[in-house]
Amino acid sequence: MSVDLTMYEAVIADWDGTCVDSQPLNYRSLAAALLPYGVSLRRDWYVQRIGTSGAELLAELGVTADPGVVLEDCGRRIIRELPSLKTFSTVVGWVTAARQAGRPCAVASGGGGAVVRAGLAATRLDTLFDHVVTREAVPRGKPAPDLFLEAARRLGVPPERCVVIEDADEGLEAARAAGMPAVDVRPWVSPVW
Repeated sequence: MSVDLTMYEAVIADWDGTCVDSQPLNYRSLAAALLPYGVSLRRDWYVQRIGTSGAELLAELGVTADPGVVLEDCGRRIIRELPSLKTFSTVVGWVTAARQAGRPCAVASGGGGAVVRAGLAATRLDTLFDHVVTREAVPRGKPAPDLFLEAARRLGVPPERCVVIEDADEGLEAARAAGMPAVDVRPWVSPVW
């Protein structure tokens, strides 16, 4: 079974866990970045909040350190391992078909801009997307709708005419709050933990 995104005027894709199998890498990197602060990140706890944006996740953990410092350290750790990053070919195929049909596409990720852009370059997916919207661009991350609304604004397409592709409950909630239809990619992708 395939998904046809060309029935929408624009495509907005989450990055982590949607386009790429990065969640295990993100978990390992965040867990290592939190150790100097005495915070032990449990994998099961992380998996349950996998779509929550970085600052919101740290607040939920009760981390008192500067979130920017922790997330920057986490980002450096991720970037070091990007050569091993694998794409989800099914989702990449959907976005490629939408691009070939002339649909503008954006990434809307709760990740950091440097990390997401480096990941796009490492996987050579950067040419698929017209815009990259990350946590630095909006006041609130997922599950708030801000990332998706900003992506739609940059694409110049009304939210209700965009489709979101997502792998997490928080992202799907953000899409609903933005008034955008969404495709849950989880039936088509299998993260390697």
